[in-house]
Amino acid sequence: MLDANSYTPRLRAAYRERIRPAMKEEFGYKNTMMIPRLEKIVLNMGIGEAVKDSKKIKSAEADLTAIAGQKAVITKAKRSIAGFRVREGMPLGVKVTLRGDRMYEFLDRLITVALPRVRDFRGVKPTSFDGRGNYAMGLKEHIVFPEIDYDKIDEVWGMDIIICTTAATDAEAKALLRHFNMPFTA
Repeated sequence: MLDANSYTPRLRAAYRERIRPAMKEEFGYKNTMMIPRLEKIVLNMGIGEAVKDSKKIKSAEADLTAIAGQKAVITKAKRSIAGFRVREGMPLGVKVTLRGDRMYEFLDRLITVALPRVRDFRGVKPTSFDGRGNYAMGLKEHIVFPEIDYDKIDEVWGMDIIICTTAATDAEAKALLRHFNMPFTA
């Protein structure tokens, strides 16, 4: 029987044993602390329909909690915008920040299970870096994750996935994600 302290996510073990030495050799880092690593993964769902129906935000919160394996937080409007019928403090979306083992588990499920289930998937854009080593991508349907039961879904939402790394440049971050088998297009 496995105890809770002896379990290490597959990608975390791969980072320690395979990816870190490969990155050190590729970029010639002098110190192991200079090698880029994953810092956090932020998942976000903007629920614009919540303006008309407040029950949708609860449904989105439950779905994102199931996907992340961690309680989702409801995001609220900072200021009122009359054109969108939004008042200050009104719930507009949900988000989760993953770190540690949950972050590695989510990245593993994203790369090996969810992305291959996307319709007409040809890879993720290699240009979606922000200049500081962080990668952002979007999914049109949150139902590609196996934790979501398709029959119990009342509405399909898109979601943003932001992968934050300690890399100083986009090239280092891209190499790190490529070592994690992120399916970039050519």
